[in-house]
Formats: sequence, structure tokens, C-alpha cells
Amino acid sequence: MLPKKIETAMNKQINHELYSSYLYLSMSAYFMGLNLEGFAHWMRIQAQEEMTHGVKFFDHILSRDGTPKLDAIKAPEAVWKSPFEACQAVLKHEQFISKSINALADLAVAEKDHASTTLLQWFVNEQVEEEANANLLVERVKMIKDSPGGMLMMDRQLAKR
Repeated sequence: MLPKKIETAMNKQINHELYSSYLYLSMSAYFMGLNLEGFAHWMRIQAQEEMTHGVKFFDHILSRDGTPKLDAIKAPEAVWKSPFEACQAVLKHEQFISKSINALADLAVAEKDHASTTLLQWFVNEQVEEEANANLLVERVKMIKDSPGGMLMMDRQLAKR
């Protein structure tokens, strides 16, 4: 049986993950508006991945006789000043998600919930990868500066994801 504190925290995390999906879909639309289809594709793949993360928590709660609670998801931003600012927002958001996952992992240890600890270790490792990818995205866009040619080359690279 899933401890109530863990269930409540995981339900909150579901909301964070689904918000992440909304955010990346919004970014995908933003990049499509700039005719940066590779960036848009990268963000759409991110959106799908975040939805999958939310479902992992949802299924874990169900498998432990808990009750998933789906709260309203706030509307994400839709416009950024530049592609660089959007990429910085990705990194900032992934850092927020990492903090949230780490707090959840700490709670699972405190509650001696070994099944949730195992699941959360996967998420801890996943967030290392997510932050590294977001940081790389930021650093590469930063290198491009105001080079349209560089932006188009990066756009093509991101389309291969």
C-alpha cells in the first residue's frame, strides 16, 4: 500500500510532469512560428516524454492501491523574447523538476517506501540526463549568438532527434 504522504506528493508530481508536457508543446508552437521546425520537433518529443513520465507516476499510484488525482494544469507561457530565452526556460524548468523529484525521493526514503524509492531512482537518473540535454541546448544556442546560418544548422541537427 502506498503511504498517503507519498500518494499526495506523487499526485503533485503528475501535475508537474503534465505541465512540462504543456510547456514543451507551447514551445513547439513558438518555434514553428519562427520556422524552426527542428527546434519544434525537439520540443514535441520532449512533450511526449514528459507525458510518459506523468503516466509512470499515475500507474505507480494505481499499482499500489492509491488514487491518482488529476488537478488543473496551469497554462504555460506561449511567447519568449528569443530562441535563446526559450532554451534557458527549458533548463530552468528541468532544474525545477529535478528539485521536485529529489524532494520526492527524500520523502520516499523517510517513509521507508522502498518500492517508490526504486521508481524515483529512475527519475533521479533521468533528470541528470534532462538537465544535461537542456544545458547543452542553451550552450549551443549561446554559441550561435545572432548567426542565422548557425541557427539553421542547429535546427537541422535538432530535427534528427
